[in-house]
Amino acid sequence: MTKKNEIQRLKFALSFVKPTGQFHDMFDYIHIDEKWFYMTKVKRNYYLVADEEPPERSVKSKNFIQKVMFLTAVARPCWDHVSKKMFDGKIGMWPFVTYEPAKKNSKNRPKGTVVTKHITSVNRDTVKEMVLRNLIPAIKRKMPLARENNTLYIQQDNAKPHLYTNDPGLDTECKKGGWNIVMRNQPPNSPDFNVLDLGFFTSIQSLQYQEAPTSIDDLINCVLKAFDALGHDTLNKIFLSYQCALESSMGVGGSNNYKLQHIQKDKKENNGAKYNNVICDPVTYSQAVAKLAAIERGQKL
Repeated sequence: MTKKNEIQRLKFALSFVKPTGQFHDMFDYIHIDEKWFYMTKVKRNYYLVADEEPPERSVKSKNFIQKVMFLTAVARPCWDHVSKKMFDGKIGMWPFVTYEPAKKNSKNRPKGTVVTKHITSVNRDTVKEMVLRNLIPAIKRKMPLARENNTLYIQQDNAKPHLYTNDPGLDTECKKGGWNIVMRNQPPNSPDFNVLDLGFFTSIQSLQYQEAPTSIDDLINCVLKAFDALGHDTLNKIFLSYQCALESSMGVGGSNNYKLQHIQKDKKENNGAKYNNVICDPVTYSQAVAKLAAIERGQKL
């Protein structure tokens, strides 16, 4: 974390605070990221009844456990006034795989059977194809229609395989049909500023590890099943934690060396404040604004 990173994080966090002191509702942001999901872990704990056999887990080497990378996209859950139902915020989750016919016979399948193979090297072209083929159509299909006339932001980190924000092919696709979808980068070295890294990936993984897949297809099904099983309440709570992370980072001048505050989300939910936003502490906000202004003036802090 460099001083430049801290300044970028400070600006980013302050951009979400409204004049009222409340954080932006973030209903127009889609967070995307990639993650490897593994067939199993080297060490696993199972709770079994007396006569139950433990699941079979066998790999050629513990250093080369099979894995699949997924692109995941989520938005904040909200009520869709057009369809009159709850939008769960889950845009989609797609594996980076190819489907090829088997070249030889084996004890598991005959020659010519379509086999699923994971893509071992994901680059910018691979990500762009996935975004254009799956992500953008899913956003236009699933995001509430009330947002169609507003600008939607796809937030990504600064990983090298990710798309340039001014990619002409992406920009053309994002504006088709009257939509205005913009790609935006979060600050460097800031996984805590993305709801997927902040908690949603962990939630998926905890459910996925309850299964014992034995093939790539099984692993993909387990991960997608876990993604579908998570409710919109879980995702909304992570968005509230994200707002807390923004405020906590402002309190330490944009650094990531902070302790995430607890706001008793379950208690507020029981009191009917499920989708309210975090209100930024006025002292924290004013100090962050003053520090940023001093930095821009070139003063020594």
